[in-house]
Order: sequence, then C-alpha cells, then structure tokens
Amino acid sequence: MNPACEVTLDEGVAALGLEADDEQRSRLLALVALLHKWNRAYNLTAVRDPVAMVQRHLLDSLAIVPWLRGPRVLDVGSGAGLPGLVLAIMAPRLAVTLLDSNGKKVRFQRQAAHELGLSGVSAVQARVEQYPGGPFEQIVSRAFAAPQAFIDASRHLLAPGGEWLAMIGRDDSLRTGSITGATPLACVPLAVPGAQGDRHLLRLEAAGATTDQ
Repeated sequence: MNPACEVTLDEGVAALGLEADDEQRSRLLALVALLHKWNRAYNLTAVRDPVAMVQRHLLDSLAIVPWLRGPRVLDVGSGAGLPGLVLAIMAPRLAVTLLDSNGKKVRFQRQAAHELGLSGVSAVQARVEQYPGGPFEQIVSRAFAAPQAFIDASRHLLAPGGEWLAMIGRDDSLRTGSITGATPLACVPLAVPGAQGDRHLLRLEAAGATTDQ
C-alpha cells in the first residue's frame, strides 16, 4: 500500500476523534487497494488516485461512525460499498446490507466483503423501492438522492423507532423544513479532513415517532 495512503488514513482517523485497531486499519487500507484495482474495469468511482480515495471516500464515510447504533443498517445506493463497507469494518457487530441496482457495483461489494472477511455484510442488487427486506434500525444514504427522495423510497424499510442518516451538503441542510413524512432530529456538521465543501449528517425519524433520540 502507498505509504501516503497510510499517513492520510492515520491522520484522518485521529482528526475525526476515532480509533482504529490494527485489523481495522489493515482492512480500510485493503479496501482502498481493492477500489483502485477494480476501478480500472468497473468504473466504481471518478476518483482515481488512492490517496484521494482515502480522503474523499474513507474519511467521509468514517465521519458518521459516532452515530451508528444498528444493529441492522441499510446502505441505500451503496455504489462501491460506501459508506457501508467502511461502517462494517469499524463496527463489526452490525449487520450491514448494501443495496444498489448496478450489477457490477454489487459484484464488487460482494467480492470486497469476502476478501475483507466482513461476515456481517450482505450485498443486494435491487431498486430500493422494490426491495422487500428489512426492517432496519438505521438507513444510510451517502450519494443516493436528495433527502426527500431518499426517505420516500426507503420508508417501507425503516423499523419502528428507527432513523434515517442522510449525508448531505450545506444547501440540502438548509431545506430540512420542507421534508414531509419525517421529522429532523439533528443536522450535524461533519468535519471531514481534506473535504472540499460543507458536509452534514441529517438525522431523521418517521413523522409521528416518539422515540427519544
């Protein structure tokens, strides 16, 4: 692995206030290596440089780890398995389902989960609106859709008392009042090391829920 990736990851994890043991660190770096290898044929991400992958994919995904509780987590529109694979590495107690309609990306997700030894990860090829699985205590979206579309598409998969975790930019965070069918719990600024532009985590519960978050 590129030593620059190791330094970028170690410094980023520390800046986020997280801790990664040797096994987690090794798996995170191995995920970057797999992304870089498979990207040549599968076009998983527009990011080509491994160091940039650490910054823009791993650290961005790691930023929401403090809000994970599970035990069942659904990553909608997972793409290259982000943030789901990263979350599964950092919280192996979780049962993480990666959901995407793109067959090539799901094949990568399955292979990555296998090679990284992530037994709690399931990769499913399906459109979220038609997926009959669940329920899930937390449903995550990193780059799937605007919050309203994300909530509408996945509402049938949310467990009672569950929450949506939408990773968004500043513009979206200013429009939370227009969301219907869900109640915002918090819009948390994410200080992602090396990130370009604002990042927020929008936490929502189903409208009418009484869960104390």
